[in-house]
Amino acid sequence: MTLSVHVFRVEDDGEMTLLDTPSAGSELAGFESFRTSVWGCEGVRDLGARFFPVLASGDLVVAPADVLEFLAECALLRSHLGAIAPATDSGHSHEWYVEVISHRLSNIEQASHRALETSCGVMIW
Repeated sequence: MTLSVHVFRVEDDGEMTLLDTPSAGSELAGFESFRTSVWGCEGVRDLGARFFPVLASGDLVVAPADVLEFLAECALLRSHLGAIAPATDSGHSHEWYVEVISHRLSNIEQASHRALETSCGVMIW
């Protein structure tokens, strides 16, 4: 399983509508294991992140009013990729993790910019 990032609009009746993603692959937000090994890891929490750690125990819904603050948290994580990326394991190097996390974070940032431009929210699930 993989995590996906989507932009959503809240309809007049309170229901969420997911907007189409602009290109294949741009909705990828990481492997399911990234919930705890990356986005919800101790290193991310130690940075003071409040949005991403939610993924360790469930899905993340960022309200339209919070998207700008969420983008600031994305920038914070981007500036510390080496520190939050898992260490080398039997399957992948630390550098591989940094690169993959950077690509997935780019997808999240792009979705967040689309949400900001359209007064929408962001969901990672």
